[in-house]
Amino acid sequence: MKIAAGQINSIIADFKGNREKILAYSEKGKSVKADLIVFPELALCGYPPMDLLDYNTFVEENTLSLRWLQRHLPADIAIAIGHVSLNMAGSGKKLHNSVSVLLNGEIIFTQNKTLLPTYDVFDESRYFESSTERGIFELKGEKIGIAICEDLWWEAARETDTIYKVDPVKDLLDLGAEIVLVPSASPYHKSKVVKRLSLCQKTIRKGASAVLYINSVGANDSLIFDGNSLVVNKEGKLIYKSEAFEEAFFTIDLKEKKLEEVNLTVNKYEEIEKALILGIRDYVHKCGFKKIHLGSSGGIDSALVAYLAVQALGAENVKTFSMPSRYSSEGSLSDSKKLAENLGVEYEILAIEEMYNSFLVALEPHFGGREMDVAEENIQARIRGTLMMAYSNKWGSLVLTTGNKSELATGYCTLYGDMAGGLAVIGDLLKTEVFELCRFINRNKEIIPENIITKPPSAELRPDQKDEDSLPPYHILDGILVEYLMNHRTADEIEALGYEPETVEKIVGLVGRVEYKRGQAPPVLRISEKAFGTGRRMPVAREIYEV
Repeated sequence: MKIAAGQINSIIADFKGNREKILAYSEKGKSVKADLIVFPELALCGYPPMDLLDYNTFVEENTLSLRWLQRHLPADIAIAIGHVSLNMAGSGKKLHNSVSVLLNGEIIFTQNKTLLPTYDVFDESRYFESSTERGIFELKGEKIGIAICEDLWWEAARETDTIYKVDPVKDLLDLGAEIVLVPSASPYHKSKVVKRLSLCQKTIRKGASAVLYINSVGANDSLIFDGNSLVVNKEGKLIYKSEAFEEAFFTIDLKEKKLEEVNLTVNKYEEIEKALILGIRDYVHKCGFKKIHLGSSGGIDSALVAYLAVQALGAENVKTFSMPSRYSSEGSLSDSKKLAENLGVEYEILAIEEMYNSFLVALEPHFGGREMDVAEENIQARIRGTLMMAYSNKWGSLVLTTGNKSELATGYCTLYGDMAGGLAVIGDLLKTEVFELCRFINRNKEIIPENIITKPPSAELRPDQKDEDSLPPYHILDGILVEYLMNHRTADEIEALGYEPETVEKIVGLVGRVEYKRGQAPPVLRISEKAFGTGRRMPVAREIYEV
C-alpha cells in the first residue's frame, strides 16, 4: 500500500485556504496513485485554535469545510484529516480533537484524541473531551490505527509529571494495528525530532507496527512547528524523514524491499536558525504585515535579529535604525552601518540627543539634586522605543525586539523601551547561544561584522558601560539560568554545583522580581523546552523567595 503525507502549514481560522490546500495535496496523492494520504492534527482549522473554539461559528465553519471536502476530494484515495468534531455523548466538553478518514465522499472512520496535554504550552483539556475508545480500520488489507499526537507520547508525558491512565498506542496494537498513523501538531524545541524518533521506535518494540509520524509545519504566535515527519518500519528503522521547517509532500510504500535506513543528524544552530526564520516569516505574514524594522545598536543581539529578518522576508522588507545618544560610541555607529551594508537593508540614523535633553530639562524640578541613575538611562531606551512605534504606526511596519533570554530573565531590559515591539525574536536564546549562532552564521563568510561579535556587550546608556558591570559573565549567568529555569533546581542545589552563593542568590532573586516585565513582553519565539510566555506561568504579585 502506498501512503502519502501532506506536511502542510495551516493558518488558524483560514478554513477556505486550509481546505483548498488539503484538496491540492490530495489530488497530488491521487496523481501518484497513493492509496492513502495523511494530514497533520487539526489541519483543517489550524493549531492551536485556543478560545476560537468557544465560538459556534468557528466550529460550524470547520464542519462545513469537512463537508466541502467530502464533495470535492478525488475518488479512490483515502484522506485522513485532522479537524474539530462535536461530542455527541451528552456529557463533558462539547468538542473532540479528531481525525477522520474520507473515501469516495464518505467518512469511513473517525478517531478522537484520547490524551489531552495540559502542561507547558498545551491546554487541550480546556476545550476537548477525551476519547474513551480506540479503534482501527482496514484499507487494502492493512489494519491501521490512528494515535493523534499526544496519544503517542504516553511514556514521555510521565517525564513532565503527567500520568495518563490509558496508553492509546497499546490499545491500537492490542486491536491488531499493523500501521500506526500519528497526525501531529508537535511544537518545535531544540532536538525534539530525536525524541519523536525514540517514541516511534518504542512503539514498534511494543508491537512491531510501522509508524508514520505526520507533523505540522509553520509558526503560530510563539509556537514553531518544524515538520520533520518520520516513517519508521516494523524493524524500528527510520526509512524516511521529510524536510524540516517547510511544507512537504512525500509517499512511502512500506512493503518496498529497497527502502534503506536513514541517518538522523541534527545540527543545533542550523536548526535554530531555520526555526527563527520561519517564526518571523509566519508571524509577520499571518498577522497581515509586509515589512519590519528594528533598532540597530551595533550590538550582537540586534545584529542577529536583523540577519534573521532578512532571511525571513528579504532585504527589501527590512529597515534598521541607529538611534545614538551622547553615550553611543563611534564604533557602534560604524558597526551598525557595516551590518546594514552586508545585509543590503535600508539604514537610517535618528539621533536622540535633543529629545533626551528635553526630557532631562522637563524632569529637572523632580530629579534635581539627585545623581543620575537607571531612571536617566531608561529614558534613552524609551525614546528609542517611542520612535520605533511611531514609525510602525505611520508605515504599518512591525517592530522586532532584540532582547535575549538572559536579559529577559534578569530584567536587563526596559519596559516601553527596548521591549516595545510586536515580536521577541531571540527572547528564548541565551546570550551564550546568541554568540554561538552568530559564529555559525559567519562560518563561511563574514555577514555579521566580526567586531560586533568580539567587542564586550554594552547597553551604552552611561559612560563606559559594560553588561558585566550589572551581571556576572554570561557563561556563568547562563549556566545558573539553565539550572534554575530549565532544570528547576533550587538555589541551594545550584550552589552545590559549584556556583558562588552570592551570585546564585542575586540571579534567582532577579528572575523573581522582574516577572512583571515579562508579563508585558511581546510573544517570544519558542526554541527551548521552557520559554518565557505561555509555557512558563508564574504569578507576578508574590513573595520573592529562593525556590
